[in-house]
Amino acid sequence: MKARLLEPLAAIILLYGCKDGSATAGNGPMPPPSLPVITVTTQPVTTYQDYPASVQGKRDVEIKPQVDGYLTSIEVDEGAYVHKGQPLFLIDKNPFEEQLNNAKAALQAAEASMENAKINVDKYKPLVENRVVAPIQLQSAEASYNTAKAAATQAQAAVQSARINLDFTTITAPSDGYVGTIPFKTGSLVTKQANAALTVVSETKDMRVYFSMSEPDFLAFTEKYPGNTIADKVKQMPPVQLLLADNSIYPQPGKIELVEGQFDKTVGAIRFRASFPNLQGLLRSGSTGKVRIPTTIKAALVVPQDATFEMQGKVFVYTVADSNKIVTRPLTISGRTTNYYFVADGVKAGDRVVLASQATLLIGGLRDGMVIAPQMIPTDSLLKKTPL
Repeated sequence: MKARLLEPLAAIILLYGCKDGSATAGNGPMPPPSLPVITVTTQPVTTYQDYPASVQGKRDVEIKPQVDGYLTSIEVDEGAYVHKGQPLFLIDKNPFEEQLNNAKAALQAAEASMENAKINVDKYKPLVENRVVAPIQLQSAEASYNTAKAAATQAQAAVQSARINLDFTTITAPSDGYVGTIPFKTGSLVTKQANAALTVVSETKDMRVYFSMSEPDFLAFTEKYPGNTIADKVKQMPPVQLLLADNSIYPQPGKIELVEGQFDKTVGAIRFRASFPNLQGLLRSGSTGKVRIPTTIKAALVVPQDATFEMQGKVFVYTVADSNKIVTRPLTISGRTTNYYFVADGVKAGDRVVLASQATLLIGGLRDGMVIAPQMIPTDSLLKKTPL
């Protein structure tokens, strides 16, 4: 783009120089060189600031066994999309079926003992009322019944526990999402004490994207957006974009949701969280990118990059002052696009600057105090040819 813009401008410079030089050769000093000049204007622009980010599922759930046993089947493959309740792993259930059967048998025995104790209580009640036996015998029968009743309740709990353990042999997905790495194989022994998870299921309908702001950026954020609290300011932030690893823009905009409560002392930054919809499943947990935050400026001073030059890390322009004399000015840059700088200080609206100053090196360059013949280029035509 710059090369296409410089070619015609360099031609203009050489054309004017040759024309004026031939007319005055041998008749006195050369006239001022004719150079293209543009007027600095303000334009509504949107600038962007990018922050490195990491992408995580709304919920990344580690799947761990609740009972010990051997894996008899792995029902899903790595990377598969699963629904809530879908079986993921099967653990050998035979030992747990036996435990359930034993618990049921123990429950039947406990219930029979309880019934027998109840019969004794019912038998002794009329005998005590008729003073046939001593009350102590009825009290002993009632105590035996209470003991049997408690044993039956305990046996019932054992049955329920055995049934739960049997259910745990089928491990299901806790939510919709994608299955991560599966480090185990069929036949592996898994235990509930093991640290390693069978896999991770990432809920990905909505993705959480984390990024950090430096302390200066955070202070600028607090001043830029209205609100009495940080939460109020976050609500005023515009939708944000996500740049993927290949620098393409994720098609769905996101929204910043919260800010962590304190700075990370090791890096001097504070972490933000944004949320992005992911109904098409394009985003995966663990991927990286950049969060791009837009800032709209209603009236920004715009200077074409072709009108600038750099020296010792600073950006300068050649301005055209009174009597068409050149004055070099440094610029304070607040933002940029591919072809333009947004200027915070150094020039003001209405100032004239020489366009394509690098091309002027072809005729010896410019210097402060040098007089030129400005050839004005309408700003609208330049913006039409080279948009912001």
